[in-house]
Amino acid sequence: MTITNNPPAIEPRSSTLTFPTFIETLRSNPACAPWIGPYGGVPPFDRIVAEHLEPALRAGMEEQLTEMSRITNNTEPPTFENTIAALERSGKALERAESIFSILSSSVSNDHLRALEEQVVPLLSAHGDRIIQDERLFARIEAVYRDRNTAGLSPEQIRLVSLTYKSFERSGATLSATDKAELSSINHKLATLYTRFSQNVLKAESEALFIGTEAELDGVPDTLKEAMARAATDLGKPESWAIVNTRSIIEPLLKHAHNRPLRQRAFELFSARADGGLHDNNPLISEIAQLRAQHAKLLGYRTHAHLQLEETMAKTPQQALQLLKDVWNIALQRAREELNEVRELAAREGFYEPIEPWDFRYYQEKVRAERYNLNEAEITPYLQVDKLRDGMFYAASRLLQLSFQRVQSGSVPTYHPDVEVWEVVGKLGEHVGLLYFDPYWHDGKQSGAWMREYRSQQRLDSTVTPLVSNDSNFMKGTAGQPALLTWTDATTLFHEFGHALHGLCSNVTYPSLSGAQVSGDFVELPSQLFERWLETTDILTGFALHYKTSEPMPLELVERIRQAQNFNSGFTTVEYLICAIADMELHLAGDVPIDPKTFEREILERLEVPREIVMRHRMPHFLHVFGGAEYSAGYYSYFWADTLAADAWEAFLEAGSPWDQTTASLLHTHILSAGNVREPQDSYRGFRGRDAGIMALMRQRGFLKHAGEG
Repeated sequence: MTITNNPPAIEPRSSTLTFPTFIETLRSNPACAPWIGPYGGVPPFDRIVAEHLEPALRAGMEEQLTEMSRITNNTEPPTFENTIAALERSGKALERAESIFSILSSSVSNDHLRALEEQVVPLLSAHGDRIIQDERLFARIEAVYRDRNTAGLSPEQIRLVSLTYKSFERSGATLSATDKAELSSINHKLATLYTRFSQNVLKAESEALFIGTEAELDGVPDTLKEAMARAATDLGKPESWAIVNTRSIIEPLLKHAHNRPLRQRAFELFSARADGGLHDNNPLISEIAQLRAQHAKLLGYRTHAHLQLEETMAKTPQQALQLLKDVWNIALQRAREELNEVRELAAREGFYEPIEPWDFRYYQEKVRAERYNLNEAEITPYLQVDKLRDGMFYAASRLLQLSFQRVQSGSVPTYHPDVEVWEVVGKLGEHVGLLYFDPYWHDGKQSGAWMREYRSQQRLDSTVTPLVSNDSNFMKGTAGQPALLTWTDATTLFHEFGHALHGLCSNVTYPSLSGAQVSGDFVELPSQLFERWLETTDILTGFALHYKTSEPMPLELVERIRQAQNFNSGFTTVEYLICAIADMELHLAGDVPIDPKTFEREILERLEVPREIVMRHRMPHFLHVFGGAEYSAGYYSYFWADTLAADAWEAFLEAGSPWDQTTASLLHTHILSAGNVREPQDSYRGFRGRDAGIMALMRQRGFLKHAGEG
């Protein structure tokens, strides 16, 4: 089956495609051949069939190994050009194939793709090890690194040399042959486990609750019921309502449903993802943690956490933990106050049973309505996906002089009919890049929201413009009705667009330094900063339009939203911090065997977390940490980056306007366009003129009173 603009899924065809050589595959296989067409070439989703994927990945690996041989067999002395730049130019077919494969696996997954993923991910891991462990290649890199400051290189080139050398060194290039073999074995096992973990979560999230009578949904806003009805139809059960196992459905249901047993079922469906049963991830967690500890020790690090944080802004696990613990007691005190308010209101309404986790949000929403005359059901009708998308485009235009033009349907292939493609144009009318916008949940799509770079900006040999995507799991409205968002979902929309701007605004020479390829505790700065523009008057009154009347959000409602902006800040901060602390402490434990259920219970007890509050991401479905290595011992980075984002937002406020052009220009120059050409601390200082402190975050979360400073 071909992946067209309207595919049900990618499936194997009955025939088998064969390619005589990997060279022929590189030319004829659309999953790895150079992208052609407009905008510097685009992924040919309309020409890819399932059988293309494995040959494309294998051919890409073969091509890159051939390119590595050319580098190592070069008889000329190692130089930046014949070694480092040559590395930058290598592996392009594999990059294209991996990009296509990753997009399809996360967005239109099915049994065939999952089986293929289990097969090829370990092969890709072994391929990477083969390159890293090539002694002749590393000897050339080391020679260029040794002479980097005397070879007449530019600062960007010196930065690239240093990062390349450190990457190889931190990946085992200097180990003995025996240790390299052991490291490869560990990497192979981890790659396999990451795939299994992610697939278990995806399978668990495919489960849904179907409600047969509307009476069971008493209290649920009509807009949410309409989305649930649409989801049930999509899942083949019309005349019912589907509680899809995604946050965009579960959280608003927990806030509004009067039916307590239904809230409990929905909460447990979401909270227990991959925790037992056919898709149990608990055994994998312990194995992943121990393998990571062994991996770190082989490389000379005390723990996996020390390895992961060495090249971040935090530098050490202790410094990251200190930031989390500096706020913990303050946030916990606030959360306990919020819980007492919930208990008091519940008692006034005649509910005297212990508050359970599936009750907390329900009564929180009642407290907010009582205190601020504000209910999320009043806000949601104004939060249309398409209108807010236009609002975030407006913000980018006003801040960065970017414009967004919808690409004519069919002129750029997509993997699903929901995907929109937008051309991004600069202030002089120049083409900047493309944004693929895929906002909606559909069967086979990974949960959550993310930004992906299909192709990174660079100008090594020619100008290459970026292709980026924003992907979410918002629920569609019923036929003829717009999709509506909760405030949390709207914040997510703006968050991911901040990541997209980081990729689109990149202006560097070398692809490895491009866009969002920065340390994990810096990469979340643009995204968390851009969330703040959702709250501005211009966005809320200009683009938050009622889906029935098209009337803008009234200023008095905007004011009530602002007055309530720190409502439940204790709960949300504690909910996050538990996860960040647990992630770090698990990876500081070394290779001690860990039972995930016991570990989770004990850390909640030791932190004295009220039983009504659970981890935002429980261990069995903590994809950030166990679905791959990128955010492992790194979930703290959202909080670290939010200290930067809060301080950066105050730079705009100090300038007198969220649209201040001088501040926006500094943001573009030092953060959004700079990629990884400088240390992140230096980039932030270039923007702000100083380092960030924690006080801006404390002010914006309303914690100064609890810190004794207000």
